[in-house]
Formats: sequence, structure tokens, C-alpha cells
Amino acid sequence: MSDMIPHSVQTESPTAMDRRSFLRTGLGGAMFLGTVSVTAGLSGCATAPAGRDYPMPGAMDQSYEFRFLTRDDIILFEALLPAIVGPGLTEEPVVRRQQIQSTIERIDAGIHQFGPANQKELRGLFDLLNFGLTRVTVARVWSSWENASTETAQAFLERWRTSGIGLFNNGYIALTKVTNVAFYGHQDHWHLSGYPGPPAFAVDALPQFKNSA
Repeated sequence: MSDMIPHSVQTESPTAMDRRSFLRTGLGGAMFLGTVSVTAGLSGCATAPAGRDYPMPGAMDQSYEFRFLTRDDIILFEALLPAIVGPGLTEEPVVRRQQIQSTIERIDAGIHQFGPANQKELRGLFDLLNFGLTRVTVARVWSSWENASTETAQAFLERWRTSGIGLFNNGYIALTKVTNVAFYGHQDHWHLSGYPGPPAFAVDALPQFKNSA
């Protein structure tokens, strides 16, 4: 799904993003996400940032401390990133793992610099996808994200991309936006977009990711 870049990264200043809803959920959507987050927390879903405590020892660089993403969020992005970035990832297993690892770390570092309102909405979105009941009912992903195939992740993203429900469509935009900027905005991947540096629209849209590493 590497062709998502121009569609999923929209130019917005950080001030506008903090002033307006990142997901543009509206009151009903915000209340729904808030309810899901509370329910997910009560059900035992991870609610605290992963820190250096990742559930697969040795899989991630323990020198990085996650300040926003939970253990469940990390697993979610491990499943979604190959579907979003597609051929941008190398097929060589060790390097591929490093690419995924460093991109998820940049996603965390970027979101950590968002305003509280947008962080709250993204937390609700991630909880919506991580909580088993809503993962099945609204994302239509039957297995855990840890066991989901790339094809399953692609099908989920396509359903939300084409959904007539604003919360789902905007959720798709949010997921692909933060992932694409974290991946293609890194200098190691600039050549994949055909530019000598990151696309201007990507840097302008989410400047929080510019110096994230």
C-alpha cells in the first residue's frame, strides 16, 4: 500500500491539529472512543506506555523508552506497518525487523509531541483496535493483531478507507499518516519516494516526526 502516501498525509499545521480534532470525530465519536478506552482498560488491555518493557524480549532495542505507545499498540503497528508501507520494507529479515522497529519508535516519539487532545483521540483509536470486542465488530479482524496476516491488515485498512462512517475513514487517515511520515520521513528511506529529502507535505503535515529518532 505504498501508494497511500499522497492520500494519507494531508498538510496541516501543528497549531491547527491541536486546535481541531486530529480524527475530526465530533462529540459522538469522541464519547464513543472514550467509552471504548475505559472499557478496554477495565478488561485488562495495556494502558501504560511500554517504556523499555516490550513483550518480546530482544525484539526491540531496549535503549529506547516508549512514552506513548503501549505494548498492545506496538503489536498493532507491527501488523499494520507492512500493509501500509508495502514494498518500502526490505525482504531481508534482519534489516526488515530493524526498519519496523525504528519506524514504530519514531511513531511513538512523534505522537509524544502531539497536544493532549490529539493524544487522547489517538489513544481512543488504538484502544478501539486493540480491544477484542471492538476489533472484531468494527475492524472485522477476527484474530489478534499478533497473529493477523498482512492480507488481513490490508483488507481492514481498505474497509476503513472506503467506509462511509467518518470515524473509520478518519481513523484510516490517522493510521496511515503517522506511519508513512515516520517511515518515509527518515533519511534512510528518502530514496523510496524519489526525493532528495522527505516530501514537503509530509514535514509540513506532521513536523513532530521531523527530528524523531
